[in-house]
Amino acid sequence: MAPGIQRVAMISMHTSPVAQAGTGDAGGLNVSVLGIAAELAIRNVEVDLLTRATGDPVSRSLLPGVTLHELAAGPAGPLPKLRLPEVTDEFGEAVARLARRSDLQWDVMHAHYWLSGIAVLPVSLELRLPLVQSFHTVGAMKNAMAVVDAAPEPEQRLRSETFIANQADAIIAASSAEATALIDLVGASADRTWIVPPGVDLGLFSPRTEATRDAIREALHLEAHRPIVVIAGRVQPLKGHELAVRALAELHAMRGWAPILVVAGEVTPGDEAFADELVRLAGELGVASDIRFVGALHRDALADLLSAADVTIMPSFSETFGLVALESAAAGTPVIASRTGGLTESVSEGVSGILLGTREPRYWASEIAVMIEDADRRVAMGLTARAHAERFTWALAAASLLGIYAEVAR
Repeated sequence: MAPGIQRVAMISMHTSPVAQAGTGDAGGLNVSVLGIAAELAIRNVEVDLLTRATGDPVSRSLLPGVTLHELAAGPAGPLPKLRLPEVTDEFGEAVARLARRSDLQWDVMHAHYWLSGIAVLPVSLELRLPLVQSFHTVGAMKNAMAVVDAAPEPEQRLRSETFIANQADAIIAASSAEATALIDLVGASADRTWIVPPGVDLGLFSPRTEATRDAIREALHLEAHRPIVVIAGRVQPLKGHELAVRALAELHAMRGWAPILVVAGEVTPGDEAFADELVRLAGELGVASDIRFVGALHRDALADLLSAADVTIMPSFSETFGLVALESAAAGTPVIASRTGGLTESVSEGVSGILLGTREPRYWASEIAVMIEDADRRVAMGLTARAHAERFTWALAAASLLGIYAEVAR
């Protein structure tokens, strides 16, 4: 444990840390917060996880040393993300009341996502508590790498991120790409910006036996012996699902066969029209029967799916890191990803996968086909992919954060 760090508040206002990744607004942030909290608790640091209640406000223990506090803010029930800025003040007041409890003496507050930072910055200033900020996604970075015709991120978000970046005691970036965006586009100070990559659960995400992989196929009703390509994450334009569908059609035209494309994740609220268009496009291109939409999977089921896949693809327009790439590598499955943002760090070129600097479907189709057809290369890369993933652990991430917490607490 870092000197003097005994209790930490980790704030995730807009999505509960226990929400299932791939549903609603839950994704890598939720996985990261829980992974870090568990590791801090192992190091005898008490962790309070703070989120907005969508039901009755309640506090409950998640595991020894980690407590989840669901705080009332705004009307009962879920709120669309665009309306959450309306309740940041009320959420911040609820956090302040919690912070004044005699049994909760935080040494540092760690806000996740810009909404959390805006909500608790006044609390940090009032109670003189150091504030550490993780953005997870950066509005200016998304705008710079946006999907064609995509609506830009709201001006309120862009201004808020700049304000927080100049007020926080430390800023945590998941990759050098995110750190560069924060410094160049958001105005963060380089000497207060730290890079702490996320980790991966190497026990959960691990290679499976052939028999287990066959059972996974059967459980998901996937035909035996057909290659599997997985795209995992919320269904939204940013993740590049359209390119995945077009590449599938190109592969069918080039080779006369196509793998099963498994789409693991739910539609992000507000992107229902995009999902409908995706289904229409698949039908138009004649590959609808080759696609399986399996929804958001629990972590163990996702780990099983990734291990059963021949290749995982990540055709995202932008990623601050790309945690799925690490999880796939840990499961022994190579990744084909866009050469953009943090993916250039989560994917090791030629070791855990391939990076493509083009969005032309035929090139993606060609790389997918080669990966599937060259079994020796795929198996060899699966082994080196696992070794690559083993460099990223939640224990290492937690140790790095404890050093930063101690620095700002001084």
